[in-house]
Amino acid sequence: MIEGRLFALQRLSALVLAPLVVAHLVLILLAVEGGLSAAEILDRTRGSVGWGVFYGVFVLAAAVHAPIGLRNVVREHTGWRGRSLEGAMAVLGLVLALIGGRAVYAVVALP
Repeated sequence: MIEGRLFALQRLSALVLAPLVVAHLVLILLAVEGGLSAAEILDRTRGSVGWGVFYGVFVLAAAVHAPIGLRNVVREHTGWRGRSLEGAMAVLGLVLALIGGRAVYAVVALP
């Protein structure tokens, strides 16, 4: 039962991540080719609710997607199973969400 839910959750997070990754890469390439520096890009994102939502959703989707995928890889290549693996992946997801959330806040928060 949990396997099916994790499968669906990972696929759903992939559906969210795919267009966000493409948009992120396109925007970064356009900005850099347009001559903007990292400081200029950050100046333009300060205080933007839209960018905060965009990257906030990006972080949450990645924090769900990555631990599920890593869990599957670990299960296939090692003997690690059970609650300790589930707990480790839950902690990883939380750490990714916290680190990513902090980065989003740093990028969009007003000084």
